[in-house]
Amino acid sequence: MTREERIRLALSVATDTKEFVMGSGASAQAPALFKTYFPDKKALIVTDSYTWQVLGEKVSGLFCGEGIPTSSYIFQEKAVPAEWRSVELVDSLLDKEPEAVLVAVGSGVINDLCKLSSYHHGQSYLTLPTAASVDGYSSCGASISYEGAKQPFPCPAPGIIVADLDVIAAAPATMTAAGYADLAAKVPAGAEWMIADFVGTDPVHADAWHVLQDNLDVFLSRPGAVAAGDPEAIADVFEGLTLSGIAMQAARSSRPASCSDHLFSHILDMTGHRYNGKTVSHGFQVAVGTLAMCAVFDEFLKLDLQNLDVEACVAAWPSLEREQERALELFKDFPVPMLGYNEITKKYAPASVVREELSKLKTCWPAFRQRLQAQVYPYEKMHALLKAAGAPADPADIGLPRERLKAMFPLVQMMRYRYTLLDLAKQGCFYDKIVDPLFAKGGVFEL
Repeated sequence: MTREERIRLALSVATDTKEFVMGSGASAQAPALFKTYFPDKKALIVTDSYTWQVLGEKVSGLFCGEGIPTSSYIFQEKAVPAEWRSVELVDSLLDKEPEAVLVAVGSGVINDLCKLSSYHHGQSYLTLPTAASVDGYSSCGASISYEGAKQPFPCPAPGIIVADLDVIAAAPATMTAAGYADLAAKVPAGAEWMIADFVGTDPVHADAWHVLQDNLDVFLSRPGAVAAGDPEAIADVFEGLTLSGIAMQAARSSRPASCSDHLFSHILDMTGHRYNGKTVSHGFQVAVGTLAMCAVFDEFLKLDLQNLDVEACVAAWPSLEREQERALELFKDFPVPMLGYNEITKKYAPASVVREELSKLKTCWPAFRQRLQAQVYPYEKMHALLKAAGAPADPADIGLPRERLKAMFPLVQMMRYRYTLLDLAKQGCFYDKIVDPLFAKGGVFEL
């Protein structure tokens, strides 16, 4: 399937995005698209001081040259905070100019701010990404810190995406590597979605699955070329990230794009993790979560679950009250102490459901294991790909001690209502068998 065919198919299942234009010099098409979809509207460009120089000023000139009333707001912070106060600021800009439509020029945070603010004002917007760094450009939802917690806020994806590959290919290599890592996370995330589908908690959405997963191996196949700045390889990464967001549109959920892999990143965000005095990018944090989950899958797929003692597992299954107590203890020093309690309460399954899920797993294990093996990459393969792309290939690469990584696993299992491999492992009494070996002598994260 060609790129044009893949994009056409993706747009056919998108719920919000009407146009996705990608190519060398594509930014020149932005004014005409704006006029088509937002006739007689003013363009309000939102950018930061860096991306203003990279693309924002050019876009402003293009819009003015086409007779479109245009104004601009430039964030002066070196790193624009993905916080509620930033959303309120963009909201205030639209409040003052109700006839305007936002034009986001920048990377993930700028896009999320414009996405959520546009939703608050009942309208769509146009985005011009400047790096292949995240999949959020095309996703329905914005990830914003609110009351101390990084939270997903539901909101429509942009109506128009204009990706100028000349700009995107020239972005800093670390941003592209972060995008590659974010795309690689879809591999274990897909496997965990298969598990949730298998037990019946979150069925796979066929359109969302095929738009992204059918092409994922291709998008990830040239990590060395990505690191070398090859425009075509970077175009593959950006396309993959955009199709990931469109898959989320189709599913009306982030399930196609993230699972446990991303929860490690959420913990690091909420606890203010820094390395060498700097915030670690979303993609680099996710790289470590992806490696961790690929390693967990390696151990999981070694198990012979045809011999699982289902009744023993059901007998050992704790009550909701016990799980709530465990959550309160685990999260007592966390910035959001009630997070685990609230999420485990949402996804707790009674013993009768656990019995049903484990019985099905035991019966279907050989065939299901084979399907999972075809989906998830072994740790060694994922490690090699991330390293070749210039992304983190070890927790130390983002300043994360292995001891802390191990301590994050119980939090990951409890911090979101989404069903994961770690939930299945808790139910099947094999959690320790798939997590502890990672940190034991000879393990990939040996302590």
